Amino acid sequence: MGQSRLLPFVGLLFFHLIPNQLCKTCEVSEEKYFLLSPLWKTMTHSKYTMGTQSADVLLSLRLVGIQNQTLIQPLSQQVRRSGGSKGVNLSSGQLALITLALGACHTPDEAFIYDNHLLSRLENKFQAEIKNMEAHNGSPLTNYYQLSLGALALCLFHGRYSTTQVAELFAPGNKNYYFHGQFVVDIGAMAVLALTCIKRGLANGQTKTEKEDLRSIDNHIQSLVDKILLEKKRNGLIGNTFSTGIAMQALFISSDYYKESKWNCEQTLKTVLEEIAQGVFNIPIAAAQILPALVGKTYLDVNRDSSCTSGLGNFDISSHKPMSTKPPNSPSNISIHYSVKINEIYSTTVTVPSGSVFLDVMEEAQKKNETLFGFTVEQSSWGPFITSVQGLKASNTDRTYWELLSSGRSLSQGVGNYVVHDGEDLEVRWSKY
Repeated sequence: MGQSRLLPFVGLLFFHLIPNQLCKTCEVSEEKYFLLSPLWKTMTHSKYTMGTQSADVLLSLRLVGIQNQTLIQPLSQQVRRSGGSKGVNLSSGQLALITLALGACHTPDEAFIYDNHLLSRLENKFQAEIKNMEAHNGSPLTNYYQLSLGALALCLFHGRYSTTQVAELFAPGNKNYYFHGQFVVDIGAMAVLALTCIKRGLANGQTKTEKEDLRSIDNHIQSLVDKILLEKKRNGLIGNTFSTGIAMQALFISSDYYKESKWNCEQTLKTVLEEIAQGVFNIPIAAAQILPALVGKTYLDVNRDSSCTSGLGNFDISSHKPMSTKPPNSPSNISIHYSVKINEIYSTTVTVPSGSVFLDVMEEAQKKNETLFGFTVEQSSWGPFITSVQGLKASNTDRTYWELLSSGRSLSQGVGNYVVHDGEDLEVRWSKY
């Protein structure tokens, strides 16, 4: 399976001596931190900030140096509760995220990682993903974003993994980087973060295998960075609004792989700040993923030995009151045409209050005919997502899912976030990727 690595002292020393100056960043200036206030409100006053979702928020707050213990302690407790012995059903990505959040900087939480064997559990989860790929035509148990998170956490916390295996898994031509033939920016960006961490650990490699792995990983990073830059939009966003934060992190730490003229970071920053002001990052994970990049931080800044006080540590986020979530007193009703498409199309028209989301439409349709429009839903870090319709379940192994569409156009927002409009034609479609 290739050489199994538990980073040696020399490699570990080199890893910590790599200067931050190798990373080119652009960030919000201190006098403009107030522009980030909507992110605090979303991250700290939301019904979705619970369970493993808390890990996204805790990791983000610790990376940027927030030390408000009134916020940090409850999040830490929730994350530890999720990662404890009862968390046997955690996916590889969830377990990796919990590990990163608890070990983001020097706190008593670090002991929890080792007392509860998070690294050995993550090693087993990582190998289970690979075994599933071997048995099911290259499809992991979850997805390549989670696989990359797992590799990143194992690298940062010096867990065991095979660098040769990683070099093979993360080749840029792998189908798991693509969705309907389109390169997925956040998957590619997370892979760049993981591969860069592993590359740094290999930098002093002396064996033939280490040198070959280093060469392969270096080529993978170059190819993935090129693909990420190809997804840059005219307004500076990379992929879409929600992939831009992770993409910024990847480009920060890979600036040696592209010319400065290839990416106008300041333009990206300007557009993201405009999106924040418009309330686009209205769920915790979206806010948590964009925040570190806005202050020049990346997941490679996770360091269990470093101080937790830096960056925004002196910014008083407790003084910012949460946005009101009170609905209008007398919402007007709107009419929506709704369809389910499997082999045939099943349609109905429902009435919902103005301001409703896609999920509300599905619930109204289900009330009218549970056989045709019945569905199941689960909560995730990104809010609710559809797991089945008419009893037909989505499957990572079979690469099937329930696609959300409006007037035939695939939606980038989730079922609990997309606000519907009067007269809209909505559809859930059984699809493969």
